[in-house]
Amino acid sequence: MSTALPRVAWIGLGIMGSPMAENLIKAGYAVTGYTLEQDKLDRLTTNGGTTAASVAEAVKDADVVITMVPASPHVEAVAYGDAGILANARSGALLIDMSSITPQTSVDLAGAAAGHGIRVLDAPVSGGEAGAIEAVLSIMVGGEQADFDEARPIFDALGRTVVLCGPHGSGQTVKAANQLIVAVNIQACAEAVVFLEKSGVDLHAALEVLGGGLAGSTVLARKKQNFLSRDFTPGFRVDLHHKDMGIVTDAARNVGAALPVGAVVAGLVASLRAQGDGGLDHSALLRGVERLSGA
Repeated sequence: MSTALPRVAWIGLGIMGSPMAENLIKAGYAVTGYTLEQDKLDRLTTNGGTTAASVAEAVKDADVVITMVPASPHVEAVAYGDAGILANARSGALLIDMSSITPQTSVDLAGAAAGHGIRVLDAPVSGGEAGAIEAVLSIMVGGEQADFDEARPIFDALGRTVVLCGPHGSGQTVKAANQLIVAVNIQACAEAVVFLEKSGVDLHAALEVLGGGLAGSTVLARKKQNFLSRDFTPGFRVDLHHKDMGIVTDAARNVGAALPVGAVVAGLVASLRAQGDGGLDHSALLRGVERLSGA
């Protein structure tokens, strides 16, 4: 392992965080991880990482701290307070938050971190579990150019499309737009699936030809098998997409942008969650369309 590579602390080893941390280890980085679930810590150790018993222990010697947790409250919980990142990471460290949170939370975090001599990038990702495993994520970044340049080798070990979108919070704003597009796209695909099946068309054939035309999309390519097999094992949970639709509708309201279709889909995601499907993959929007169609 090259001693020139920065030492990385990774906080949050969930569906996305675990394979992402493992890809950094494969790229030669020394990764110390912390998360709440023991089995995830065991997985990191098995794959060549080191584990810590707390956030404070994980970050104390790190050059780069990466957080990948579910939502704004979780970021705030690991960042602030006597046991948090800001109080325990060394001055000069770079904090990269790859969670999907509100743009304002990212702006506030960057401001608070500056008081500790810690630089921050917001760097949410798109691509789901498969993208994380294959290291082909799209990474949208907010922050300073110099910090982005420093972090670029790490991003390149995790994703394929890496773009600095603007100042702090910009990455989260672009991620909110991403989640709007993905939700509307999944809903449209789900409606098409139910329409095709009720019309008696061969679904395999239909989705194959649709995927090759203008209706084709990364969403359709990635989720086609979920639709065909009704396998909704979570790659990205409905619960998290519900949270993201709240972020984008709130942010759009703040800037005066109308989301007429997005608001409807946000309601459909909320309905799916209320019916007990929050733990399923977001392709389970198909279940909502089936219920509405009497299937």
